[in-house]
Amino acid sequence: MRKTFKTLDEQISILQNKGLIITDISLAKDILLRENYFFLMGYRHLFFKSERDRVFIDGTTFDELYSVFNFDRQLRNILFKNILIVENNAKSIFSYQLSKNYGYKESDYLNPKNFNRDSNKRKQVIDLLKKIQRQIRINGGQHQATMHYLNNYGYLPLWIVVKVLSFGIVSELYTILKNDDKVDIADIYKISVSDLEQYFPIVANYRNLCAHEDIILDHKSQRSILDTKYHNYLNIPKMDGEYIYGKDDLFALIIILKRVLRDEDFRLLINEISYELDVLSGKLKSISINKVMDLMGFPQNYKNILRTDV
Repeated sequence: MRKTFKTLDEQISILQNKGLIITDISLAKDILLRENYFFLMGYRHLFFKSERDRVFIDGTTFDELYSVFNFDRQLRNILFKNILIVENNAKSIFSYQLSKNYGYKESDYLNPKNFNRDSNKRKQVIDLLKKIQRQIRINGGQHQATMHYLNNYGYLPLWIVVKVLSFGIVSELYTILKNDDKVDIADIYKISVSDLEQYFPIVANYRNLCAHEDIILDHKSQRSILDTKYHNYLNIPKMDGEYIYGKDDLFALIIILKRVLRDEDFRLLINEISYELDVLSGKLKSISINKVMDLMGFPQNYKNILRTDV
């Protein structure tokens, strides 16, 4: 079926015909105009009686729908600022490790000989180094620090270059490092190389979702993280031998952040998410907050992950 333009009045009528209660038409129109009908409707499935009928649960209000929309926005903001901490930490650690071992000029630290020499990695190494050089050329002139080094010293050390590299590039960079460099970096985080290789792309993916205001409540990553002690400690149920939460969902990201953030940053993160869940719970009438948490992959005892002795 073709999708055609709908006026605000038509959008309101569609929602009302599906059983959504709208008490303030003027306010609803303003919200739809500012926030976009399509993006707001990304949360409608939580309130449907069934995917087959695609009508709202009796008593569902526009305010409830908009509350979930705003909750997802607050959640993105909380996660985004913490992901930026992870990004900055990774860039600092990477630049320190590679500069220490290979030098501080581009011709030194971007030498292909400094990376994985396996034949099956050769193309990836060359392609990624080209991407890095391209980002330096394109983004370098837009940052005061890079221009300062170029104008005063004629070269760009890696601890400055990382400022203009995307987190996606940095996360891929880890996959082409020599094993000794991978191990040294993983040891700083006190986790395994295989876990860190898996974690960085997932964090980078969520970074982009947060930056572009995409829905994250029900986002599933392309890969599942390995089982951790937190899955076991929280007694997360299993289905067909797999944990039902914390594998490829939002709670998987929380587990990753638990492992790569400092304790004080992670505690603040969980406390802020808990506050937003409490606020949303007070605004929901037609569904339970548990339904939202299930969509997020959050077990009911998720706050126990704060235990420092686990």
